[in-house]
Amino acid sequence: MVHHIPEIEELIKQFSKLPGLGPKSAKRIILKLINNKENMVKPLAKSLAGVYKNIMRCDSCGNLKLSQNKCICEENKKNYDKICVVENLADMWVIDSSDIFKGHFHILGGTINPNEDYNQKNLLINSLVKRIKSNNIKEVIIATSATIEGQTTAHYLEDIIKNDKIKISKLGQGLPVGGEIEQLDDGTLISAFKNRVPVSND
Repeated sequence: MVHHIPEIEELIKQFSKLPGLGPKSAKRIILKLINNKENMVKPLAKSLAGVYKNIMRCDSCGNLKLSQNKCICEENKKNYDKICVVENLADMWVIDSSDIFKGHFHILGGTINPNEDYNQKNLLINSLVKRIKSNNIKEVIIATSATIEGQTTAHYLEDIIKNDKIKISKLGQGLPVGGEIEQLDDGTLISAFKNRVPVSND
């Protein structure tokens, strides 16, 4: 039987780790791939190998870039004075595609909670501080999710960024409690950005 073949078992195991996929969905995808080896498996394997070899995370802004090229944060010389801080790439993509924000993006690469050391998670917090200084940023928009982890991360960022010359704001009304940025529709996201609120410097 198919499920006793080690290579297929391993594929199902790996696909099951993807968001929104369980073992059943993974099995259906694997069987579809196996039945179309030449048209699907071969080009997919080539694409994955290319991504593994050539794509890397920028150590400065957290975006993806080709390993031999400069990142967009180095090439983009527009004189923006705002930077939007998000948890992950999916959040940046949904905000960018909605066309509601014009400025720099900074992708942390995750969140923290009170029991964790952010350095162990490789979050780009130190580089955020450097970018704020080097780009003469006037406003930092903390666009983390309304989850416990997202809000804990937001409070931590507020503490280390706090500066009389820099306005720090968070997304406002429209962002539901427990909501994740990448799951929001454009209308909700636009409302959250338009109604963003300044963070107290107390």
